[in-house]
Amino acid sequence: MADDKVKPDPSKPKAVPPTPVQLGGESLVDRLLPHLKKIMIGTILLAVVLGIVFGVRAYKHSKEEQTTEKFGSVMRVAGRPVVSKEQAEQLKMETFETYKARAAAVLTEMQKQGTGHTTAAFRGGVYLDNGDLDKAIEELKKGVDDKDLDGVLARENLGIALESKAAAEPDATKRQALYTEALDAFTKMQPADDGVRRAYALYHTGRVQLKLGKSAEAKASFEKAKAAGADASDLAELIERRLANLGAS
Repeated sequence: MADDKVKPDPSKPKAVPPTPVQLGGESLVDRLLPHLKKIMIGTILLAVVLGIVFGVRAYKHSKEEQTTEKFGSVMRVAGRPVVSKEQAEQLKMETFETYKARAAAVLTEMQKQGTGHTTAAFRGGVYLDNGDLDKAIEELKKGVDDKDLDGVLARENLGIALESKAAAEPDATKRQALYTEALDAFTKMQPADDGVRRAYALYHTGRVQLKLGKSAEAKASFEKAKAAGADASDLAELIERRLANLGAS
């Protein structure tokens, strides 16, 4: 009996199952991934830059120092972003999970390379990230008289370190003294009305004045910070919240 089944004709191409619709020769996911990665990397880099500039991770170095290998070795470690494990896997680059872990790695590299090529503001910021407040304060005090941005950042970091130490101090008298010392650092941080980070200096001053119970003075500091905040757009919302809580119009 003849076979009723129709045998395939080898001269005809085999049928190909239908595939999902693609746009522009690639799937929608494929088209989005590069943009998502760019957005993620841009966000992380921005966070790193802001974190370094905003107090605890501040530093500045000369053009001569930029050319030294020792300085470059330290900066390469300090420049690695702090991200989650998931983000690190997608970035495919060396990262850290916490700022403290990064600070510990930077300190290790500084021990290898020496610290003569770094500024007091930078060293103090690294110790601050590592949780060593006393060492941070010791280093930052060495830089409070430095000129230009170095001195501004050293005074800012010093105020933050003293404020952090005050918050952890159980003795009320010592806590008050530390807050007062922090206020002095922030008050001296940027005395020039048109100086760099002037708005941040006034904002920090207002925060600590509040902790010392000086509400009227704090309100005045926040108002000045608002007026000086043209180059500190990231502070605008924070200042508005503070003023709203103090009953500002």
